[in-house]
Order: sequence, then C-alpha cells, then structure tokens
Amino acid sequence: MDILKLKSLYIALICCSFLLSCKTGTLNLFKAASPHEQYQRKLTTTGFDQTAAGSAWINASKASLLRPSQIKLPFKERGYFSAENVTAIAYEFTATKGQKISIAISQKPVEDFRIYVDLMFLENQKIKSLAFLDTLKVGLEYEIDNTGKYLVRLQPELLTSGEYLLEINYGPSLEYPIKTTSRNNIQSFFGDGRDANTRKHEGVDIFAARLTPVIASANGIITRVNENNLGGKVVWMRPTGKNFTLYYAHLDKQIAVEGQQVVVGDTLGLVGNTGNARTTAPHLHFGIYGSDGPVDPFPFVNPSIKQLPEILASAENLNSTMRTNRTTDIYVSAEEVATEMKSLILNSIVKVQGVNKNWYRIELPDGTSGYLQSNRLIPITKPIKGIRIVATEQMVFDKPDSTAAQKTLMPLNSTVQILGYSGDYTLIKGSSDILGWIKTR
Repeated sequence: MDILKLKSLYIALICCSFLLSCKTGTLNLFKAASPHEQYQRKLTTTGFDQTAAGSAWINASKASLLRPSQIKLPFKERGYFSAENVTAIAYEFTATKGQKISIAISQKPVEDFRIYVDLMFLENQKIKSLAFLDTLKVGLEYEIDNTGKYLVRLQPELLTSGEYLLEINYGPSLEYPIKTTSRNNIQSFFGDGRDANTRKHEGVDIFAARLTPVIASANGIITRVNENNLGGKVVWMRPTGKNFTLYYAHLDKQIAVEGQQVVVGDTLGLVGNTGNARTTAPHLHFGIYGSDGPVDPFPFVNPSIKQLPEILASAENLNSTMRTNRTTDIYVSAEEVATEMKSLILNSIVKVQGVNKNWYRIELPDGTSGYLQSNRLIPITKPIKGIRIVATEQMVFDKPDSTAAQKTLMPLNSTVQILGYSGDYTLIKGSSDILGWIKTR
C-alpha cells in the first residue's frame, strides 16, 4: 500500500476514533493521559495498531527508550522526521537533585506536524513517566527530585514530515537566597571539612556585605526562628509542596517570624556572622534538610546557567543520505571523549537525522544510530566508480539485507555506478536512476 492510500486509511480511522471517544468519554478519570498515550489509544481503538504502520509506531516508541542517544546538558539539536520512516528518538542525560530542567521544542511546519515530547526517569531499569509537553505549548520545566538518569522522547504522528529544534538546559530550582547583583560569591561548599575534619559542612557559605537582605528562596512558611551555638541567629522555612526545609544561618538580624507565610523575595533577615562565624567575614550559611538529613544545596541555587551550544554543522544535510570520506568512528554521544560504537570504512553509507554543534546524529542502513563529526561526511551526488555486472545477473534490494524486498534485477553486462558500502552490500545506481543494494561479498 503506498503512502497516500495509507494516509487516507489513517485519517478515516482517526476520525472514527474521535466519534467513539465522544460517545465513550474519558477512560481514566484520575490521571490525565499524555498526548502520546492518547494518540496510541486512538491507534488501538481504531484497530490501526494492527496495521504495519501502526504496529511500527508503537514498536518504535518502545525501542527508542531501549537505545537512547547519550547527551550532556546543555543540549541543542536540530533534527528531521520523515513520513516514509516510522521512528522515534530518545535522549538520555544525567540530572542532579535540586536542578530545574527546561525543555523547549520548535518545529517546521507548524501546522499538520505534531511531535509528542515526554520526560521520563530511569530507575533500577524501570522507566517512570514524569511530565509531557502539552501540544499547545512549546516548552516545559521540571524540578529534579532524584539524582540519576532521565530520558526525553520525541515521536511524531504517523505519515507526517518535518524539522524540529530541541533545547534542553538546567538551572536552579530555588531563588538565590541573598538579594545581591553579585551572584558568584559561594566560597565554601557542601561536604567541606570542619573543625579539623571532625565534621562535614552541611551547606554552602554565600559571602556578602553585612546587612545584605537574606530572602525567601521559595514560597512557604517560616517554621522556626531561633538561635544556636553553630548557626547563631537562624531562620527555618518550609517551601510549599516540598519535603525539605531551608536553613538560613549566621544572620545579623532575624526579620521573619515563626508561622509567617512568605513568598519568593521576602526578606527573612540580614547577613551577619553570628554563631561560630564570629571570626569570619559576614556570610549566609544556607542549608537544606530532608527526611534523610542534609542535602547539597548548591544545585538548588547555583546561579551559573550555561549557554546552549551553537549548531555549527550544516542543517541542509538533514534527512540526506551521505557517505564517509575516510575511515572513522561513530560515538554514543557528540563528544570526542565519548565511547566508540563502531568503526566505518571509507565510503560507508549513513543517513543524517540530526545535527548539534559540529556533529551529525546518523543512522546506518542496519539501524544502528550514533554521532559522527560532520567533516567526516560528503554527499553521494558523485559515484565512486562504475562497474559492469559480470558472471551473473544481480538482485537489487531496497535495504542491505538478503531478506529485504527485491526492487529489480540488474542484467548481465549492465553498467552501474557505485555510491557507497554497508557491510557485504554496495549501494548502486543503475539505468533509469534505479537505486538499491547489491551483495558484493
């Protein structure tokens, strides 16, 4: 079935699904299904999941999570989804408790091209859905509660093509706790030795001029205002909806009172050096305490937000078939220090699916995906050489696989142009612009 007929069937079935959903109502009254889940439900409701395209879409969704692209934040990539290929892409990265992850996506065309974006957490080999991008929005933010591996999956609707720009970055989930324009004055960190290493520092020290306002880093309630030997004059506050408490110590003056409701930016006290900080310069000791004890507060308030990397490689090659211009390696991520996945010989065929920095995210004819430096690829507009089919006629396949569909037969003594290689197969171009793979080894 060609793509136009398949698209007509798909549209008819989705319309049927819409009518059924109007009659049957929502299936889950307690948890909102993500747009991705709703779409998959439509495929199942209409029976489209039993078609080759529908089944491939569901399988691609699952498979992408099993072999995600490894990335480091901040991350920026331009990619392309083709209607001819049913696919999904997942990106895996590490995030730290206290960070706020931001995900933004833009796409072309804007109309009739929808990409589903889901954020997930990988824990003990199990995947937990956390958040999703509403189809009416172009971004989401999520506060990280657990340090570990996270996944962002992108998958377009069936039978649609388009380009996307994905941006993932991180920043602090709490407001900086001192009202100052100088936000790089954290000079003592969590875990540093104290009192001849007999104890560990349970927060960060933020130095500022005496009497600088100390502010609420979140909306919440003041739970305690007191004085102790180590912290001197201190204020404790509980952020709304959180399972941890913020601790402000060494204050010169306490302004907040116990039981007070505060919002971000409210003044809680003034910077000083009370308690065991009497011999040091004025500073705020800022700590965070959860049910398991002290938590490193630095990721919660780190004011340094890195710039998104610039895309340097040409995006004109997106969705293009190219070949290597030398023997080279592909990597699990767009970093020269990344793990090598596979070596490619000169003139190996690849498909460009994404571009970030000066790297291409590519897919090999066997389905292997990875990253390759963009200067290692050239277009296949010119053949490597011409050869004559000798000894016997050659079957031409649509993929470099003997089980793939046969496109045609190249007659004995016919001439073909060699464009590139993949394993035991050669990509050729024959008369009438026939393009396909022949087995050569």
